[in-house]
Amino acid sequence: MNSTNGSRVHPRYEVAVIGAGFGGIGAGVALRRAGIENFVIIDKWPKVGGTWLANTYPGVAVDVPSPVYNFSFQPRSRWSRFFAPGNEIQRYAEEVVDRQGLRAKLRLGKGTVRGAFDEADDLWRLTLDDGSEVTARFVIGAVGGLEQPNTPPIPGIDEYTGTIMHSSRWDHDYDYRGQRVAVIGTGATALQAIPELAKDVARLCVYQRRAIWIGPKPDFAMGPVLNGVLAFAPLQKTVRLVGNIGVNAGLGAGLAVSNYPRLTSVGLTLGETALKGFLFTQVRDPELRRKLTPDYRLGCKRPSISNDYFKTFTRPHVDLVTERIERFTRTGIVSADGVEREFDMAVCATGFKVMEKGYTPPYPIYGRDGIELGAFWDENRFQAYQGVSVPGFPNSFLITGPYGYAPGSYIPLIESTAAHAARVITETRRRGATRAEVRQEPHDRYFARMDKRAKRTHLFTQGCVTSNTYYINYQGDGAAFRPSTQLEMYWENRHFPLDDYRYTGGVSAAAPRSRHRGRARPRTAAAAPDAAR
Repeated sequence: MNSTNGSRVHPRYEVAVIGAGFGGIGAGVALRRAGIENFVIIDKWPKVGGTWLANTYPGVAVDVPSPVYNFSFQPRSRWSRFFAPGNEIQRYAEEVVDRQGLRAKLRLGKGTVRGAFDEADDLWRLTLDDGSEVTARFVIGAVGGLEQPNTPPIPGIDEYTGTIMHSSRWDHDYDYRGQRVAVIGTGATALQAIPELAKDVARLCVYQRRAIWIGPKPDFAMGPVLNGVLAFAPLQKTVRLVGNIGVNAGLGAGLAVSNYPRLTSVGLTLGETALKGFLFTQVRDPELRRKLTPDYRLGCKRPSISNDYFKTFTRPHVDLVTERIERFTRTGIVSADGVEREFDMAVCATGFKVMEKGYTPPYPIYGRDGIELGAFWDENRFQAYQGVSVPGFPNSFLITGPYGYAPGSYIPLIESTAAHAARVITETRRRGATRAEVRQEPHDRYFARMDKRAKRTHLFTQGCVTSNTYYINYQGDGAAFRPSTQLEMYWENRHFPLDDYRYTGGVSAAAPRSRHRGRARPRTAAAAPDAAR
């Protein structure tokens, strides 16, 4: 609603949440728990669930135990398997929306294509893909990291006449049974899809750039007895707590003990020995086993679990190609050894663009003085206070920002950063302010602390830089993870000093306009005396 006589413009919503995956749902619940009701959750997809709605490839499943992969405020005690299939996780998202009363807050089927902070009125203007505009005092970006598909720029791919699809955009109208299929990539997605595809195709050829560390998957059906036991609330909470600690230890132990490189190296060696032993039990052919053994340290990339991935390559109609892909032809793929293989279908299980230039954020976001967030990060390195806030972008919060995610289940991350955003918004209301912006000094201290820690982890000390890991971005930084335990992530997002933010403006006074008219940028941690490069 626009005011007249020079008075302020009032936003339609107090908070706009961008993304209706688990991050957006968690943010919505945090807002309601803080007594904030005037908010909207926007998403381009027609349903909630985010990555669990988009990813429907054969074999998709959670790689964190189901009793752990749920919100603390709404645990679920009905799972078909210990590691639930993807459609079951998406249904859980729907259940949370309904039980938490978020259904009326959803605005689905319309994606955000632009965001800009209105400095005169201390509000955000969001442009949707249908041309409409949403105004909100605050905005919470809950667009997950697994959002922008990474389609490989292989020469000739546009001339390929067969069916080609990215694993996150699966075309269920295509019947691949009895077909010749190529899979490009051997990451976490591929190891789930490859065994399923192998059951029905005439020929399967997997193109591997780097092998992946894999352990056994303790999966089993969750019958009525186990689900009944989990329905006992005290036990359910205990299982969730212990499970989260275990997952955090398994995925982030090297980060937590980063100040002890010798201990880290010994732990990695023991882990690698165990996983090589598991590979030996699955594949007896020494040459095939050599191809399936990673040439980088355990932990450089997110390890995974599977009971049938290795065995799939022992089947007569499945081939593993480790030569580099040179180009696509109209009917197939030519590898660097000159061999052309023809396929009816090619699957790009090549992951996502995580904190890459032009893709994080996935649309332009303009803060104070016209600063665009993607350009700022590209010029000054990815950075955010507690993974949530960036100086120069008032009233704006991130759920999965740089240096926010302590490896483990994503659910504790979401609950932590959502609580952070709700806490600042609540304090802004309490002070009668209309603008909250993280101060430069605490932001820079956090960035310097995380950067220094990250550079001490095994990712930078054990040879991971050359492993093509998404944990290290194109700037040579480990911005995709927080080098800490999830306990520290949980605590600091709930107990940071509220005065780490600056609160200005007021309900009856216009927000102060910036005196700078040029391309002024907020000072970065690179300029701070204690910044670690």
